[in-house]
Amino acid sequence: MSGFEGSYLGSDAKISPLAIMECKICWTSYDPATGDDTRSVLPGTAFSDLPGDWSCPNCDAPAEQFLVLEDPGAASVIEAAILNRRTSALVADFTEVWHAKMRDVPLVNKLLHVQAVGFRLHEGRPLGVLVSPWFMNLILLPAEGEDWSALEAGAKEVIGFPSGEYEFLQNSREQTGSYKACSLFSPMGEFKTQAQAVEVAEAVMSALFQEEHRAETDRAADIRAAREVDLAQAEAAESLVTEGMDCAAAEAELAPDLAITPTRRQVLTAGLAVDEG
Repeated sequence: MSGFEGSYLGSDAKISPLAIMECKICWTSYDPATGDDTRSVLPGTAFSDLPGDWSCPNCDAPAEQFLVLEDPGAASVIEAAILNRRTSALVADFTEVWHAKMRDVPLVNKLLHVQAVGFRLHEGRPLGVLVSPWFMNLILLPAEGEDWSALEAGAKEVIGFPSGEYEFLQNSREQTGSYKACSLFSPMGEFKTQAQAVEVAEAVMSALFQEEHRAETDRAADIRAAREVDLAQAEAAESLVTEGMDCAAAEAELAPDLAITPTRRQVLTAGLAVDEG
């Protein structure tokens, strides 16, 4: 396998659907915008979607021998690869918690499973929503090469977004590493299906970047009042957890995820969430 810069060699992961390719033998190019009239390939067909027997229309060289001439979508391919790797580790980590320690805890919703929703790079850091049978959290991961090892588990941090300021808790897990979590829902009993939970998670990611919500999320009094509710709900939830898990294990697994801020939750879910009085 050649290490020549720009080589394709049949690796679709190296190129985006917008990649313009060039035959390294005769320098004939393939542009997805125009397709290939000689083989009735329609405009808009990505190089990776060409028929398996497609070859250079000029010299008959196989597709594997084409080079990347230009790829306007390369950044999106790199971003997708980063997000896939990071979210896969996150989902695997909490799926392990679900199977090992949480499955028999009374407050979990067994209709749900662990899923990463709406992750994107925000200022170079993966940001999205993690849905699980016992919580829904907004998750922020460190950027590639960024060292968050000094984060203090349980420490609070306020992070700003276009819609307002939100309180995150710092934490760390073996597979995920260090991360920051903003609690949206816990427990998850009000969700009837995984699709419903995912829909709310997607609404969160949309509302988070909408400036029209800022006035509702920047009220200091509301934040203080919400923290009082957080503590009361956390204590109630932990009392339920102890029915199926010892206190130390319950605190280790659930304490970072039990804080609920009702006003913030209503704003981020675009009114889909209803607080229980």
